[in-house]
Amino acid sequence: MSANVALIRGIYDAFSRGDIADVLGRMSPDIVWNEAENFPYADGNPYIGPQAIASGIFARCGSEWDGFAVVVEEIIDAGDTIIVTGRYKGRYKATGTEQNTQMAHIWRIAGGKAVRFQQHADTLHVARVTGSAP
Repeated sequence: MSANVALIRGIYDAFSRGDIADVLGRMSPDIVWNEAENFPYADGNPYIGPQAIASGIFARCGSEWDGFAVVVEEIIDAGDTIIVTGRYKGRYKATGTEQNTQMAHIWRIAGGKAVRFQQHADTLHVARVTGSAP
């Protein structure tokens, strides 16, 4: 396993343990994080720096979802770019609806840290789960 894959794998492993400090510690101080267009948390795009991500993304996941999880299906090593595919799981508290949302994450690595993140997700499915779809 390459060092870049190990870095990103470590982010998902730490997130699943609830070790947000470890997750954030693997990010560059000036990481640029973008949620998918039309995703509920894209309202803060771009999130700059680990603290913005912690408060704008992770805190909302924790407060709005029961059992929010990222299930990794595949990690693709493209050198300084790592692509992760998988699913979001969890129950949206306000509607009681479970999600099984397809996602892809594109990570950019430099200097042993994550420096950029781009989420792609099935935003229509999330809108239906959260009750915001017509």
